[in-house]
Order: sequence, then structure tokens, then C-alpha cells
Amino acid sequence: MNNKEIENEIKSIKTRNARVELDKKWETSWTRKACICVLTYIVVVIYCFTIQQITNVFLSSLVPVIGFTLSTLSLSFVRKIWEENIKK
Repeated sequence: MNNKEIENEIKSIKTRNARVELDKKWETSWTRKACICVLTYIVVVIYCFTIQQITNVFLSSLVPVIGFTLSTLSLSFVRKIWEENIKK
């Protein structure tokens, strides 16, 4: 390997490490945790109003799954805003 290849390799490793560190910060951030809690709560409230007369255990068991899934799907938007603020 020549010096240019080594420099490029080091640069790519540093870029990857920065991305991994940002991922770790996001996974443990209070912003992410709060969003998951709030969005899951909203889904549960809507669900409870929708099925007030239904007492099906299998249907009720979907609540946390749907809430968590919807919250994680919508977190990409929140994460972009969070990343912009964390870099400042």
C-alpha cells in the first residue's frame, strides 16, 4: 500500500467511527426515549378510544407493538433535527 491508500483508509475509518459514535449517542439520547414514550402513549390512547367495547387479548396485545413500530418509523425525522442540534 502506498501513502495515499493508507491516508484514504484512515480517513474512511475516521468517518465510520464518527458515524458509529453518533449512532451510539442517538440510541442513548433522552430525545429518542421521550419520543418513543410519547408516540407509544398516543397510539395506546387512540387505540383505547377505538376499541372500548372489545376485550380480545390478541387484539389488545398489538398495542405496544404498533406503538413501538410507529414511533421508531417516525423517529428518522426527529433524529435529523437532533443530529443538526448535536453538531452545533
